[in-house]
Amino acid sequence: TDGVNSEHLYSANSNEIDDKKPEMKYLPNHLEYAYLHGIFQIPIAVEDQKKATFTCPYGTFAYRRITFGLCNGPTTFQRCMTAIFHDMVEDFMEVFIEDFLVFGKSFDYCLANLDRMLARCEETNLVLNWEKCNFMVKEGIVLGHKIFRADIEVDRAKIDVIAKLPYPKNLKGVRSFLGHAGFYRRFIKDFSLISKPITQLLMKDEKFDFFDDCKKAFNILKEKLNMAPIIISSDWNVPFELMCDTSDFAVGAVLGQ
Repeated sequence: TDGVNSEHLYSANSNEIDDKKPEMKYLPNHLEYAYLHGIFQIPIAVEDQKKATFTCPYGTFAYRRITFGLCNGPTTFQRCMTAIFHDMVEDFMEVFIEDFLVFGKSFDYCLANLDRMLARCEETNLVLNWEKCNFMVKEGIVLGHKIFRADIEVDRAKIDVIAKLPYPKNLKGVRSFLGHAGFYRRFIKDFSLISKPITQLLMKDEKFDFFDDCKKAFNILKEKLNMAPIIISSDWNVPFELMCDTSDFAVGAVLGQ
């Protein structure tokens, strides 16, 4: 636009990168972001640091610690957390990457378990972000679900986002919607059957046409998410019943009581 000077960001082409040997430098102070959380604590072997190089206007740099985007980053961090809390996981604690969940059958038990977990953090020099911690609660949002003492339901905030999604205009939009809705498929009976007209658009050589059947399936899924039931814990004193069904394009099974 008039009155504004455009700034151009230099980007080396592939030939220049091949001709030049990358020069490793320390990151300037003003670019040292908060790389002190989660997987950024795990060092990369010196001989492998060159595999994590990146180029920016300040030069070519290499990460010395695992960062987001490396394929084995989350797996490595999960294995590390599991090793640290190996005697607590599935007893009174659950760990998913950097999310901790400590529980107990009473307030006193929960407090004692929390004390053990925090002591382990101190022993292993783990630092928790207290602003993201919730203590001694009876319900909360965990991995996109609202968890109660014996129940689980959808996160209404995420459902509100899905409810506002427009009809997809391309395959990227279809994948995005199915990804959002499929996250809560356990709450929707016959999810595969309902979503069949939409999933067919992802077939190879299929012409993209979001026709009436797709729009109907799209609206039904959003309605069912808004009326998603609450899933309750199983009663281990009551017999279980396995119900199965299949058709030419869908397979379903329900373990009920």
